[in-house]
Amino acid sequence: MFAIVATKPLNDRTKGFRFNILGKKGLCRLRKRDSRGWFKYDPLDTMNAYHFGRLTIYIKHAYGRKLYHFAG
Repeated sequence: MFAIVATKPLNDRTKGFRFNILGKKGLCRLRKRDSRGWFKYDPLDTMNAYHFGRLTIYIKHAYGRKLYHFAG
């Protein structure tokens, strides 16, 4: 069965969740203290990170290493 939106909690006791929206996988995390800056882009090995103050959204690349069992 194909789900349009699927979410799973993070297992590291932080506020956030993993998501799968129309095949795009990623995670969203809310930090307690430190801000990463307002609308900053940070390319990583397997994901792109978008920082909105304390909120960070990571979106998986379409290429690169495969992340197994990531958000369904």
